[in-house]
Amino acid sequence: MTAVEREKVGSKDCRHYLLAVLLWLLSPVVLAQDPPTATRADQRAEAVTQVVLGILSYARWPVEPTQLQLCIVGPTQYTDNLVKGTTQATGRPVTVQRVLADYPSIATDCNAVYIGNLSSEERARLFASLIGKPVLSISEGGDQCTVGSLFCLRVGDEQVSFDVNLDSVARSGVRIHPSVLQLSRRRPAAP
Repeated sequence: MTAVEREKVGSKDCRHYLLAVLLWLLSPVVLAQDPPTATRADQRAEAVTQVVLGILSYARWPVEPTQLQLCIVGPTQYTDNLVKGTTQATGRPVTVQRVLADYPSIATDCNAVYIGNLSSEERARLFASLIGKPVLSISEGGDQCTVGSLFCLRVGDEQVSFDVNLDSVARSGVRIHPSVLQLSRRRPAAP
């Protein structure tokens, strides 16, 4: 190999080395700018949070609470973001707490209840304690909308939607803005 050929190879190696160092130095910056990839479960939990806050922001109670109290009842799949506490788009804070289904003050301490997985008996006792009280109820599973919940979430991989039980809304004492009712898939009242 001649001196000129060695110089070309050395210069090429040097450029490759410099390029590798430059890429190595820049790669942490690029990675730091990319947001961490959210799992589908995280995305569903965030979507549920947005839907629940949306429903709550379009609800009006006979006596408007300064700070809305949302109670989570039973085991749930999508409330991790709600439990952290949050603020509605209107700026009104929402305090979230977990309570048991037979919590004696649920109708007075909670403006809204988010209902997870309960037995039929627990669900019946819960709704019996809410009769005649202005408490908005949202069920995580869509199959309970004929059993007393005002809203029933339908959580899928692509979107979160909800059903509404118009009979339960009418009996609850909580007024729901008509535009929210139009967004839902309405369920007929139970026979």
